[in-house]
Amino acid sequence: MRHFLASIGLLLAAALPAQAQDAGPYVQARLVSEDSVVPPGGAVTIALVEDIQAGWHTYWVNPGDAGAATEIKWTLPQGWGAGAIQWPTPKRLPVGPLMDYGYEGQPWLLQKLTIPANAKAGDTVTLKAAVDWLVCKDVCVPEDATLTLPLKIGPAAIDPALTKDFAIARSLMPVASPWTLTYSLGKTLDLYANAPALAAAHPVEASFFPEKTDVVDGGAKQTLDFTKDGLILHLAPASKVTKVGGALTGVLVLKSSDGSIQALTVNAPPGSVPGAITGSDASVAGASVDITLWVAILSAFIGGLILNAMPCVLPILAMKALALAKHSESEHKEAAREGSAYSAGAILSFLVLGLVIVVLRQSGAAVGWGFQLQEPVAVAGFALLIFAVGLNLSGVFEVGSITMGDSLAARSGLLGAFFTGVLAVAVAAPCTAPFMAAALGFALTQSTASAMLIFFSLGIGFALPFLILGLWPRALSFLPKPGTWMLRLKQFLAFPMYGAAAWLTWVLAQEAGPNGVVVLLAAMVALSLAAWLWGVTRDMSNVGRGIGVAATLIIMVAILYGLATLPAAPPATAASAAAEGFTDAKLAALRASGQPVFVDATAAWCITCLVNEKAVLSRASVKDAFAQRHIAYLVADWTNRDAAITRLLSANRRSGVPLYLYYPPGADKPVVLPQILTEAEILSAIGS
Repeated sequence: MRHFLASIGLLLAAALPAQAQDAGPYVQARLVSEDSVVPPGGAVTIALVEDIQAGWHTYWVNPGDAGAATEIKWTLPQGWGAGAIQWPTPKRLPVGPLMDYGYEGQPWLLQKLTIPANAKAGDTVTLKAAVDWLVCKDVCVPEDATLTLPLKIGPAAIDPALTKDFAIARSLMPVASPWTLTYSLGKTLDLYANAPALAAAHPVEASFFPEKTDVVDGGAKQTLDFTKDGLILHLAPASKVTKVGGALTGVLVLKSSDGSIQALTVNAPPGSVPGAITGSDASVAGASVDITLWVAILSAFIGGLILNAMPCVLPILAMKALALAKHSESEHKEAAREGSAYSAGAILSFLVLGLVIVVLRQSGAAVGWGFQLQEPVAVAGFALLIFAVGLNLSGVFEVGSITMGDSLAARSGLLGAFFTGVLAVAVAAPCTAPFMAAALGFALTQSTASAMLIFFSLGIGFALPFLILGLWPRALSFLPKPGTWMLRLKQFLAFPMYGAAAWLTWVLAQEAGPNGVVVLLAAMVALSLAAWLWGVTRDMSNVGRGIGVAATLIIMVAILYGLATLPAAPPATAASAAAEGFTDAKLAALRASGQPVFVDATAAWCITCLVNEKAVLSRASVKDAFAQRHIAYLVADWTNRDAAITRLLSANRRSGVPLYLYYPPGADKPVVLPQILTEAEILSAIGS
């Protein structure tokens, strides 16, 4: 078959216009060794790198409806051996009515070579490979090359210049499926993955590449369905296929809602496939989704209420309570208007933040709740904003007042109330209250409309206390009558603001290191000077006021420049010497070995995470229980953006941290612990 295709390719190439023939070769091939020196009796990975001209493609091991796979024929010294080609995950490449499986760009085909034990150290051997391939666009052209690669024998030495390239090449290889797969053949060829975690993660797209030809109709649509325990991919069998003949082998490619891709090797025996929660069961599915959506809406509402009690939000809410308290009973309408304005600012902010997250995820970005605090510039900006609020409360400068009779406050009350709601949501962003996690995790797997309903419910819950206070001012009757105590309390509230700014400075230290902290501290000093200049020139002549405004603007521009030059975040490290950093591969390896695993998904800007770590996870009793049961402790540090951790959160129906997972030995899915941890809950989960 290959020689027939090659002959057709030669005929087509001869029929091409001269300028098209002169454009070849269409592939530049080369051999690359991972090791610069290879040891006797060891092994080395060699890559065949194909640099393919734009618009052309070569082929996978199964080329699809037409084509031929690349072949490598080695001429090796005596005693050397070559393993099978390791093929990267292919692409579906439609060509007219046909569907090819292959590669564009620069695929790396890996192959492991073994070195005999009697190879002499110090010698240099030259490996030789005859490589031929078929490269296609509108036509197909067979090409070939004879490639050589010198290798030195001696103590093993990896070529550091190629370490990253080989790591990327391996990351594009499919991995063994951790879940059981089966298939059934009827009117459709159905591939079933028994994987509750996949059903929860709800991948948005799936495609299957069969290893054998003439099994699947490559050009037909592949339809993804779900069951409560996994997913089903409906494939169209190739014409006249009545039997697969043993296991169905190939590669299953899954695309997550955050745009990430995971490829799994498939070796599926025939077996039973349950019915999907779609199609004939659509009415049942619809009822289930409605119930789940309403539960998520209710959970978001309760979570929004609880969010008001978080320490990062309380100072802002105290400020607003004082602002409402200044209204007398005769100013009932004004209090109601300010309460409504605050609520509008809070609800609108939640909707905007939710929409940004949904849009970013749909465009392929790996983000979740609190994503804005994974950017050092955003953390520094929040720190300066909260620091500025503290300066305002301390009286360094005035932008409105909460004292009685202040004409400026009277004129800008509604606008001030609205932006107080916006500020409250901004400082609430690092927090995830109980009930919120499940609701937001569900929201990010649903349609935009459903997600916005959940974020709207979260905003309603968050704003409700002050909406009630605005509509029913008598609820503030427990406070003393307005007076000088309000000014003293206002000044006192500056200190929680300074504390929040100090905490955000610490967060920035985790993301951008000491140099980032220096930039932020310099910006705080400059901001203090700008605020002071604004205040002292307020009552001066026009010239003095103009000088003050100009100096303030110059300082603010310098601050913005400083923030824009914040250093890049250093790589995250494990939280303690006893913990290891989380990776997909490390988790899979530990589970495959039968070792129990505890995963702590955390972030430096997550206050709930910090409380749990200090109050529970660092206790001697918990550490001893982990050690006695040989539980591996993996820290998934989400302080800086990490797509693998975002996938972990999504797979467990979460949009943000904290998330605590315990994987018992041999379990199909983890035990999900509550967000607010207790010692008893952890010990109970691990069976201690």
